[in-house]
Amino acid sequence: MHTSEVKYLGNLRTEATHMASKSKIITDAPVDNNGKGEAFSPTDLVATALAQCMITIMGIEANKLNINMNNTQATIIKRMGIGPRRIVEIEIEITLPLSVMEYKEHLEQAAYNCPVAKSLHTDIRQKISFRYA
Repeated sequence: MHTSEVKYLGNLRTEATHMASKSKIITDAPVDNNGKGEAFSPTDLVATALAQCMITIMGIEANKLNINMNNTQATIIKRMGIGPRRIVEIEIEITLPLSVMEYKEHLEQAAYNCPVAKSLHTDIRQKISFRYA
């Protein structure tokens, strides 16, 4: 079975369907690239997927360590370049509960080794920071 299907809806908008779950994601071209900016752009999804992957892999590590990192969250900034238009930098700040500070090294190493981080081109700068609060 294939992973997903994408359908063009017109007006620079697409709808992706995840085949296993049937969940859907709408994308829209950003305002600075002829779109309406009414939904995630495909490059927004790339940057967001990096943060989601990092937190998921940290969660797997947290489960192994029998610790709770619920309410961990991330803020993401995606920076675009021109000539060619592409993502040049993804900046992510991950905020974790203070209660997991003792496992900081394990969790942060897990984040850096997530599959999305390892799949992105090395020209894309990944500025990752961690905060414990």
